[in-house]
Amino acid sequence: MKVGVNYTPRRGWFHSWYALDLDEVRHDLDAIAGLGLDHVRIFPVWPILQPDRAVIRDDALADVAAVVSAAGERGLDVWVDALNGHLSSFDYLPAWVTSWHRRNLFTDPEVRSGQVALVTALAGAVKDLPGARGIGLGNEFSQFAAPRHPERHVVRSDQVHGWLAELIGAAEVAWPHGRHSHSFDDDLWFVDSHPFGPAHAVRHGAMTTVHSWVFGKNWDRYEDEVEQALPYFARYLLELAAAHSGPGRPVWLQEVGAPISHVPSRHAPDFLRRTLELAAGAPGLEAVTWWCSHDVTRTMPDFPELEYSLGLFDADGEVKPIGRELAAMVEDLRAVQARPSVAERAVVAVPADAARADLTPDGEVFAQWYAQARTGTVPALQLP
Repeated sequence: MKVGVNYTPRRGWFHSWYALDLDEVRHDLDAIAGLGLDHVRIFPVWPILQPDRAVIRDDALADVAAVVSAAGERGLDVWVDALNGHLSSFDYLPAWVTSWHRRNLFTDPEVRSGQVALVTALAGAVKDLPGARGIGLGNEFSQFAAPRHPERHVVRSDQVHGWLAELIGAAEVAWPHGRHSHSFDDDLWFVDSHPFGPAHAVRHGAMTTVHSWVFGKNWDRYEDEVEQALPYFARYLLELAAAHSGPGRPVWLQEVGAPISHVPSRHAPDFLRRTLELAAGAPGLEAVTWWCSHDVTRTMPDFPELEYSLGLFDADGEVKPIGRELAAMVEDLRAVQARPSVAERAVVAVPADAARADLTPDGEVFAQWYAQARTGTVPALQLP
């Protein structure tokens, strides 16, 4: 199993793409490799790459290639996200899809042609570099279609399939040997009105991705034991993803972190250890990528509070206790063999009439699953 981290630059965060300092990047990547990790996910910012629909900046593509090369020199594999899009509560959209030029991100033919051009250009810029492994369409880009988004881009489920097929198809044409994916938050699994649903997760791309965040969930049911319950959430999502994916499809725990809103800093190393121990060996799981490498600096004051403490390293680049905990686990995690999707083990059956909303941690399905998992034998989820 691969063990890596989502790379958040120590100096300048993702704004560092405006004026890349490759020496600083090398410093960060040396630290990441020093923990024994084997891959990173990187996030060039969409408006910097493509300030006009017909302008994809050669200098920006060269910067992405330089970061991929620097990672490869340190033995780190790299996945490159394209349409970023959305990062840590902020939206970063180019001017040609906003304000007076607002057009639907998923359905407008001209916008889609621009997105295809960018995915194609990024794939071409990095595909032959050592360590380059694949393109991601963007970080949780589906949130722009969420009913709760303040400036929602409305799209139907069938149109989502078309959008994903077109963009993943462009990546596959430009980079046939790459392993390409798309990502989403857990609204896809739990929100009935969201146009992105489980079928989109498992029918497009080379693997099913999972982003596990314990915030935003109702844990009142486990108020007396919430500290014990939280580490089970990532494994529950992995079981849900595996149940929808079916036998043989890989699953990637692409984001998982310890938000201070739910996990006090002193408990973060234990939360990481328990979360990854429980996740290891989940059906089809081939990689875990922690969020994130470096804390956001408090010189940037407008982030949600939890963003300032998610890193394995602090904002000065010093490894934190949670980073030392992950480093101590790497070799054991790497030795774990993923179980096949179909296994002879206990199951929790999802009722035939269950809606997506019924599968959240405050529902009966999770309660039954968690009760069995706490006995030491993690059950599978069985869909109707």
